[in-house]
Amino acid sequence: MQEGLTVKALSTELRTGLAFLTRLPLVPAVAASGTDISRASWTFPVIGAGIGALGAIVYAIGHGFSLPPLVCATLAVMSTLVLTGALHEDGLADTADGFGGGTTQERKLEIMRDSRIGTYGASALILSMVLRVGAIASLGEPALAAAALIAANAGARAALPVFMRGVERARPDGLAAEAGAPPQSSAGIALLIGLAIVWLCLGFGAMLLALVLGGALLFAMAWLSTNQVGGQTGDVLGAVEQACEILILLVAAARL
Repeated sequence: MQEGLTVKALSTELRTGLAFLTRLPLVPAVAASGTDISRASWTFPVIGAGIGALGAIVYAIGHGFSLPPLVCATLAVMSTLVLTGALHEDGLADTADGFGGGTTQERKLEIMRDSRIGTYGASALILSMVLRVGAIASLGEPALAAAALIAANAGARAALPVFMRGVERARPDGLAAEAGAPPQSSAGIALLIGLAIVWLCLGFGAMLLALVLGGALLFAMAWLSTNQVGGQTGDVLGAVEQACEILILLVAAARL
């Protein structure tokens, strides 16, 4: 009976993670709260690997039709955007607008809640797309592109629970505040799963490089967000995911 309950709990947390990170019509049995999402954060790299796998399939299909690598890479990234509803891209744009356009902490947070996109946000999105598409296209072969896509999408989402535990919330309300810090076990499992996937896809050397550079990136993002708005928000988490995804793709392009 206890095993059944455990399997049911794991299934619920996986569905909670899927409902949060993707647009798939999978709704948990009960409405997921921020605490539920926080507890389910160990699933983030698993779901990220699935998102990357979709991009890999699309890339391979494009390659099968003899499309240029740049077009295949663009289609692959586009497919991940459709699946996730551009969740993290939205956070990146809002963070760039807030950090770049506000003069006070309060004004920066106000801008980040504005649904309109500004110059800083548009520029950040363009740079993110160009770097990701360019890195994937440089790999050429579908197998290499698949390894990079799966590693980057899994590894970047594995960083989120770690960041959530290490950085204070900037607002007393909002998703980040409601979720709070994930349990240490959830953050630890997410990190281990993410590192394992990056290792399997890119090799030990690339995994170690991504770990060192990723740690430095998380520290920089923690310092920046704390100084800019007093801590993390849901938008900042989106920016963290995008930055980590780009970093792993660049490591893959340099090492594969």
